[in-house]
Amino acid sequence: MPCPVPANQRPLNEFNSIRNSWIISWPFLEKNIFYRKLTISWIFFTPVTLTISYGSDYLKNNIYELLIVSFTASLAFPILLLIRQWLSWVYIYKRLNSENIEYEESGWYDGQTWEKPVDWRVKDLLIAQHQIKPIINHLKAIILVLISVNISSLIFILLGMN
Repeated sequence: MPCPVPANQRPLNEFNSIRNSWIISWPFLEKNIFYRKLTISWIFFTPVTLTISYGSDYLKNNIYELLIVSFTASLAFPILLLIRQWLSWVYIYKRLNSENIEYEESGWYDGQTWEKPVDWRVKDLLIAQHQIKPIINHLKAIILVLISVNISSLIFILLGMN
């Protein structure tokens, strides 16, 4: 029986599509390149937070606190990028792990379900477990570390400003 699922909605094709996308594919890069891109995204957003923080009369007169507040606030951008990546990979992971493929023939109102053949299922499970699961775990760990750093910095800022 031929596959009724449109090519762009097949989990393996979706995997290949996001693996080749610009930001979502970062976790597939070498770790040092991945971390460099995250650092650049943080540095790229820092002037925006510096400009906004400089609007505070208190921070204008306290350069160290201005820098700490700005660097802390600019961490939000890489955290959001990582969360977006994590959500995309979790979505593909679930699609690859599923025994069925949910798809739409022409729009949101005509959803269908098709059971994967065994050979598709085996290939999808291998990719999900050996390629995507480590990425999800790595992204989760980085997100938790950055959120912890951000919360610690916020506590430090709040305690220091009193």
